[in-house]
Amino acid sequence: MAHKIRFMETVLRDGQQSQIATRMPIEDMVPILETLDSCGYESLEVWGGATFDSCLRFLNEDPWERLRTIRSHVKNTKLQMLLRGQNLLGYHNYADDIVESFVKKSVENGIDVLRIFDALNDTRNLTTSIRAAKEAGGEVQAAICYTTSEVHTIRYFVSLVNEMERAGADSICIKDMAGVLTPDVAYELVSEIKNATSLPLELHTHGTAGIAQMTLLKAVEAGADIIDTCMSPLAEGTSQPCSESMAIALEGLGYDTGLDLGPMEEVAKALLPVRDGFLASGVLNPKVLGVDPKALLYKVPGGMLSNLLNQLKEMHIEDRYGEVLAEVPRVRADMGYPPLVTPLSQMVGTQAMMNVISGERYKIVPSEIRDYVHGMYGRRREHLQGDPREDHRRRRGYHLPSRRPDRAADAQAARGDLAADGVPAVCGRRITKSRPCHVRQGRLCICSPLSARSRRSGRGTAAAGGTACDGNSQTPSRA
Repeated sequence: MAHKIRFMETVLRDGQQSQIATRMPIEDMVPILETLDSCGYESLEVWGGATFDSCLRFLNEDPWERLRTIRSHVKNTKLQMLLRGQNLLGYHNYADDIVESFVKKSVENGIDVLRIFDALNDTRNLTTSIRAAKEAGGEVQAAICYTTSEVHTIRYFVSLVNEMERAGADSICIKDMAGVLTPDVAYELVSEIKNATSLPLELHTHGTAGIAQMTLLKAVEAGADIIDTCMSPLAEGTSQPCSESMAIALEGLGYDTGLDLGPMEEVAKALLPVRDGFLASGVLNPKVLGVDPKALLYKVPGGMLSNLLNQLKEMHIEDRYGEVLAEVPRVRADMGYPPLVTPLSQMVGTQAMMNVISGERYKIVPSEIRDYVHGMYGRRREHLQGDPREDHRRRRGYHLPSRRPDRAADAQAARGDLAADGVPAVCGRRITKSRPCHVRQGRLCICSPLSARSRRSGRGTAAAGGTACDGNSQTPSRA
């Protein structure tokens, strides 16, 4: 008996989000819904992600009515949505009662499977929505946001799976939103996760870098149960690999996909004029259809790429697209290597764009970036395995926000860096509110403490009545 591989179809959500910035109206969906329902998919992703925002801002649609309409036409296939954990479909954390009500209403209006993730992989931000979904009768698929850095290891991702299983997940998804999961790593990661849990495992990736088909194949060989694909008119590029092609390839290798190519061809034929219309209007930018191996460096999700292009086009600076993409990994490194998924992908992308447009890095810093640095979005990976910011802090000689700042240690480290650069240990300047110490960094004084004798003799002050830096306090001591 052939091994069964199930497919999740993304064309009505992530496929169109990644290529046309979620601009497909419900009128384009209704004619193909019943045919899609007969294709044999495990589920159809139809809601969540950016669909809610796009319906309200651009399409003049009621997103709840869209969901109910889809449900009325799809009788046999499960409907799936993407939920940002405590962020729901927004860009900041919501109160528990709001999360509970939203999840309950999503299930009541037709959602069967909720793929729930947290941008920082902080499982604490998943518990409320997981509990609410199960209480409402929904199926919970917990997603790990895959990314690469020196602190994001296979061992770490496996530990996340264990946490998600304990939290009540019914299945696990590897969410490779930027398409940076390579075939060899996919095989190893899927193998390790399958050894750690008996839960069904799904793989989601993007074709931006041109390796997605190979990645899906190696994941299937390693034991993945479900793969995410997209109908051919909106497949490949920044979207998912083509559903029809993957079905044919896997059937030829002896796998049972359960898919019927006949109705799939009908759906593809019906979507071709829809795609051509978006091409003609300029909404579908040809740039998102190609292959860009640099995506393995930029680690930018498909949906982020399409939205970024639209933003630059509206600002008439589309020619600076390459500059912004090159700035993204630099901003991500500065922020401690967060996974580039909503809302962090938008935050990093916006900061990168501001850095390029203003001509000065971090001349403008949005409040969301400040909130992230202060830990208001959740626990970051570096908190579990050392903090890369420590090296940055020592290099720059100043203190970055943390829960319990060690000002004495910061000051000592900064003094050593300054001494190496030939800066005197004691500034010797008069310190006032309008004229701080010339080696003072923000509110943290990093001058060497003046001895009691120095204070009495007046050394370190330019005139009587001034204040001398004591090196350890936030405010200067009276001389």
